[in-house]
Amino acid sequence: MNDLQPDPRLRADGLSVGYGRRMVLPAMGLTVPDGQITAIVGPNGCGKSTLLRALARVLAPVSGAVLLDGEPIHQLPSRTVARQVGLLPQSNVVPEQLTVAELVARGRYPHRGPFGRWTAQDQAAAEDAMHATGVEEFRDRPVDELSGGQRQRVWVAMVLAQETPILLLDEPTTYLDLAHRLEVLRLLRSLNDVRGVTVVMVLHDLDEASRYADHIVAMREGQVVAEGPPREVVTPDLVEQIFGVPCMTIPNPVTGSPLVVPLNPIHSGPALTGAARAAG
Repeated sequence: MNDLQPDPRLRADGLSVGYGRRMVLPAMGLTVPDGQITAIVGPNGCGKSTLLRALARVLAPVSGAVLLDGEPIHQLPSRTVARQVGLLPQSNVVPEQLTVAELVARGRYPHRGPFGRWTAQDQAAAEDAMHATGVEEFRDRPVDELSGGQRQRVWVAMVLAQETPILLLDEPTTYLDLAHRLEVLRLLRSLNDVRGVTVVMVLHDLDEASRYADHIVAMREGQVVAEGPPREVVTPDLVEQIFGVPCMTIPNPVTGSPLVVPLNPIHSGPALTGAARAAG
């Protein structure tokens, strides 16, 4: 019996990335588990988005490499990478008056032939993505006229239309209210469960990361401090180490995943001065 496991499709090996002279990720190593949902968590400025952009081939490494199927990703043709890895960046700019359907259709670019012919398969993928994200009713409206939450769902639809086996999403729940935030997270969970899509997403909410991810990568100051299943990573010691927040964790009554409960009561902050109390 052969117990050898295939090499992971996406990994970083000695990856160093920076902006000008400022090094953000110094010699990082990371393996993305195939067929799982990975959540990258950590305080603002710790390098989460930089890591995601490097994995997506948007940022070139200063040293080391990101490997896709064993090949340095920056040496592969752009269309080859785009058929395997889809990216939802944190900030997006929409050309004026571009409709929802037109933006979602752009996700099909890597699959279009040499003459850019739109096929029935392209149409089906775009329709499926709009249906999955609940933006069908906006299909003919300009994206720049939608609310922030609606626009975010359209961008998610565009990435889904790309139909890649690996999805990288930088804060995919930004601007979304609670209902739509949960919809997107459940959609990603379903894509993983049903289609086996590998998902890597940057999240700020530790409870959501614990509930929807199989694997958590905790970062601080450009380094991976801990990684593994939520129950092993989201612990009081680690949360205080990463975020400086004393807490306890309790099991989620629905899923059993860790819930973070901060220990500092609201009234324990700095005392108001007499003048501030009087003004209040």
